[in-house]
Amino acid sequence: MSARSIEEPNRVSSRLELLFDLTFVIAVASAVSQLAHTIEAGHASSGVMPFLQVFFAIWWAWMNFTWFASPYDTDDVVYRLMTMLQMAGVLVLAAGVPAATEGDLRTVTLGYLLMRMALVAQWVRVAIEDPASRRTALRYAVGISVAQAGWLARLVLVESGVLTGDWLLPAFIALALVELAVPPWAERRGRTTWHPHHIAERYSLFTIILFGESVLAASTGVDAAVRKGWTWSLTAVSGSGLVLMYALWWLYSLEPGGEALAALRHRSYLWGYGHFGLFAALAALGAGLEVAVAQAGHHTAIPPVTAGYAVAAPVAGFLVLMWVVHAPFIRRSVVRHTGPLVGAVAVVLAPPAAPAVGLAGTVALIAAVCVVVTAWTVVSHQRREVELRA
Repeated sequence: MSARSIEEPNRVSSRLELLFDLTFVIAVASAVSQLAHTIEAGHASSGVMPFLQVFFAIWWAWMNFTWFASPYDTDDVVYRLMTMLQMAGVLVLAAGVPAATEGDLRTVTLGYLLMRMALVAQWVRVAIEDPASRRTALRYAVGISVAQAGWLARLVLVESGVLTGDWLLPAFIALALVELAVPPWAERRGRTTWHPHHIAERYSLFTIILFGESVLAASTGVDAAVRKGWTWSLTAVSGSGLVLMYALWWLYSLEPGGEALAALRHRSYLWGYGHFGLFAALAALGAGLEVAVAQAGHHTAIPPVTAGYAVAAPVAGFLVLMWVVHAPFIRRSVVRHTGPLVGAVAVVLAPPAAPAVGLAGTVALIAAVCVVVTAWTVVSHQRREVELRA
């Protein structure tokens, strides 16, 4: 298991990586569905934090595999078997998501530990077979193992009744920070040779998975609503949701992630970690669209303003985080202008208009704002390209 070259041409995702991603479709769908049900039940505020905690586990496991596979994807028998073990962990985690929202962390923790310890085994193999990266690999193996011991201890304390109430969230945050600290600490002894264009493509593919969850969530809402009768409001919400997702995808796809990572490898943590918020916002958008479609089809009794915010909040978060993640750190970022920030403000101001224009009008207005922001970005990008060529 020797490190692959940073300069390897035409580096793309492997077939195994694409298969690996399919298990995360299930995990994300489970988290999105639970969030949607919580919002529909009128408990949005209490459902956000459990959703973010579960999504952190999903995102962190996916991201660690992705950054490991970039330099060390040998695709041999042992590598494939260890990857299959991680996929099994994802499915176990997905099965435990509903129970986790009720405070039962056993299945989610078991699935997470299974994924992470399989990765520890991979790092140990690197330490044995790649002497040049031994120190870095051992640091990764030790750091990840310590973090998993912390998660296991947390579960034991919760099950025994020692860790309860207000201490649950601080314990989670502390352990999450330990997880986030492992890669910078491990790579102080030597950088791994991850491929910038491969990483950018992997992030783009995960983004598409999240947009796919939005499509699935919206279609689930449509299916439930159609059983009670189709309405013009439902048609407008569904169509606006499609336009909204397309505009946000277009906006994200404009960013030159591979070029930026190649030129600014030392800023990779800011770029990679910053995507947690972007990905969480897109996943939450799926839940919001499911709620909006259900409300438009009279399948839920929540107020239109609440349903409007279920869509507006993740969209505004995505626009702001697009700017935060890319504009300050990527020299040729296409979102350096203030369009995404102005758009986020406009989106947040849309839901209070729901009593006057209806939920359909609110979602249409949010979609229109995103179309304008995307068009603004495209025009700005084209002008900049013309200036650079001149």
